[in-house]
Amino acid sequence: MPGRSRLAGRFPGPATGNFTSVSKSLPIKLISTDFDGTLFAEFENPPIPHRLQALIQRLQSEGAKWVINTGRDMSSLMETLGRTCLAVEPDFLVLVEREVFLHHDSQYLGLAEWNQACERAHVDLYARVVPDLPRIISWIEARFHACIYADAFSPFCLIAQTNRDADTIHEFLGDYCREVPNLTVVRNDVYARFSHADFNKGTALAELTRREGLTRDAVFAIGDHLNDLPMLLSHHARFLAAPSNAVPAVKELVRRQGGYLSALSHGHGVADALQHYLDRH
Repeated sequence: MPGRSRLAGRFPGPATGNFTSVSKSLPIKLISTDFDGTLFAEFENPPIPHRLQALIQRLQSEGAKWVINTGRDMSSLMETLGRTCLAVEPDFLVLVEREVFLHHDSQYLGLAEWNQACERAHVDLYARVVPDLPRIISWIEARFHACIYADAFSPFCLIAQTNRDADTIHEFLGDYCREVPNLTVVRNDVYARFSHADFNKGTALAELTRREGLTRDAVFAIGDHLNDLPMLLSHHARFLAAPSNAVPAVKELVRRQGGYLSALSHGHGVADALQHYLDRH
């Protein structure tokens, strides 16, 4: 996988919006946001609210760092960010729920040590899995009409027709994963793929926290779907949140750990959650 990619355009123009001034003793120093369904709502205008952009911009000016923690790959994310015309730039990216990239000038550069270890672990794991794929695919095809394919990140990717189908297939795949050490299913809506359990949104966030010389006490994390669960854990982030459109499993996990459930959806919920914690600390 490439360790270097050119940023598809700068993000022009200042953002405007209302926000409370940030204390010099900033409680949140690392902001981790999922992208689709959390930060970004494609059919809203703008897809990322101006108020949220302004708040992130202010927090960055006070020394906080922002990571977009997403299941998208580089080209997909960059194309969408370019069309969105953000007034702020993320300091870090976590791509495909596992690879880490750092912003430098006009580019995002791969964190070589982490990404190389990630790639080696997946190559070794998938060598164990590939011989079993014919029987896994046969089981699915006998029961469901689903799209099954391989890509650069996994030899098994799936798009189910419905969430109900995806739930049943997910359960079947979960049973198989218990036979193979370190294998897990990454799931988001009707999409799923095999991945290595040691490399996910949560462990990537923990690596960034370590590199920044921080602890989980200075980390904010927010997400809306099942692939966000690994980062929405109190040992990765003290400040946990979910927007109102989050799936029940995410809301329950955040609630159980004393996190904040916003009454607002998507990016409005992110701004609301950030402001909630800033006002309280």
